[in-house]
Amino acid sequence: MKTTQRTAWTAPSVLLLTLILAGCSVAPVYDKPAVDTPAAYKEAAPEADPRWKTARPAEALARGQWWTVFGDAELDRLEDRALAANQNLKAAAARLAQARAMLGSARAERYPELNAGFGPSRQRPSPASRGLPDDAPSSATTLWRAQATVSYEADLFGRIASGVDAASAQAEQSEALFRSVQLALQADVAQNYFRMRELDAEQQLYAATVALRERSLKLVQRRFDEGDISELDLARSRTELASAQAEAIEIARQRSAAEHALAILLGQPPASFGLPARPIARMAVTIPAGLPSELLERRPDIAAAERAVAAANARVGIARAAFFPRLSLTGALGYESGELGNLLDWPARAFVLGPLVGTALTLPIFDGGRRSAELERARAAYEEDVANYRQAVLDAFREVEDNLASLRLLDEQNRAQDAAVASAARAAGLSQIQYREGSVSYLDVIDADRNVLQQRRAAVRLDGERARATVGLIRALGGGWSEAPPSTAMVGTSMATIITTP
Repeated sequence: MKTTQRTAWTAPSVLLLTLILAGCSVAPVYDKPAVDTPAAYKEAAPEADPRWKTARPAEALARGQWWTVFGDAELDRLEDRALAANQNLKAAAARLAQARAMLGSARAERYPELNAGFGPSRQRPSPASRGLPDDAPSSATTLWRAQATVSYEADLFGRIASGVDAASAQAEQSEALFRSVQLALQADVAQNYFRMRELDAEQQLYAATVALRERSLKLVQRRFDEGDISELDLARSRTELASAQAEAIEIARQRSAAEHALAILLGQPPASFGLPARPIARMAVTIPAGLPSELLERRPDIAAAERAVAAANARVGIARAAFFPRLSLTGALGYESGELGNLLDWPARAFVLGPLVGTALTLPIFDGGRRSAELERARAAYEEDVANYRQAVLDAFREVEDNLASLRLLDEQNRAQDAAVASAARAAGLSQIQYREGSVSYLDVIDADRNVLQQRRAAVRLDGERARATVGLIRALGGGWSEAPPSTAMVGTSMATIITTP
């Protein structure tokens, strides 16, 4: 009676102890790494609001079609085409799908695994195993089985929960990386587009310059024919015309390369893509920089780096759990018979509770330091990801400051360059008048015309640089300014389109 009472008390006690241990976890509590965040950007406009704002997670906020601030319908169309067909973006979407599938696999470890099987086994036991003399007869037998097996690992000390946390953080990291690739693609399309428009403006400028020098050559040729000037002026005029034509061809070469690069971003071969020439116009777009704390909310690469830290922290928990016991519950229920014909008869039923091989509860004792090494590796990986996260924040601040400074100084440079263009044009006009009057040589005219071309080309390049710096600032800030969270259905549809579009 005493033995029976002890057995009845032990089973529920073991179950209760298992449930208690399943609620324990040795994973370290995750705290987001602290970073030094300035109260305001150094290069921000003086009128910007310097008040501090605590950062809140906002990676899920919709970035919106930020490129529409430029008011360019052609750019809008190109951005839509790139989002639908770019192969790098499709690859990032596929990586996100893989990470989500891995999360589903990790979550599946929380549940029992059920399998069914059917088949024979052929065996011949030795006489010694049956307690018979060595020369005793022993025949082979066939045993048929049809059974269902169930296995379940109790999550002692949070090993499985830490695995789910790591996979979840990894999936969120992949989603942030997908958003980062998407934002980079949008910015690259815009910057390549404005580069082409800048080259279109330079081509227009050189076309006008070539036409002007052709007219000048005709004038110089006529004066040479009349004997008013020497052949030296004629040779110089021809040189300047040929030089302008050569530089125009170089601009055309650069424009072709930019067009090919844009075609690849759109996911199509360069041979099937073309964009009509349209010179760039000066941008008048003002981008609000906001506060540095908001940058931590919006930048997808920062979100990805932070999620990598969270995943590494969970892996430390997995490495710690390896030092503690593991409990695996297994069982089999079905039919077992030496004849296939009576396999499903009621007397052929059989069951097994407990592991067929090994033990249910395993306790690690000695492994030569392997688990300790794995724990140290997990901790070192965590420290590496923390450093990478903080470096990503520093890089983000630098990119914002760089683009803010560029836009501020480009404003001043544009004003100075406009004055230089006006002065150069005035000097060129005066040199033409003085040359016709005979007071200056043709070399002075050439120098003045060349200076006008250089100053106008510099002005065009500044316009292109300003447009690209504006795009760079938007990218550095993490995208647009929409505050409406995207619906799950919309995100799923977008992902499916990106993955399946040929």
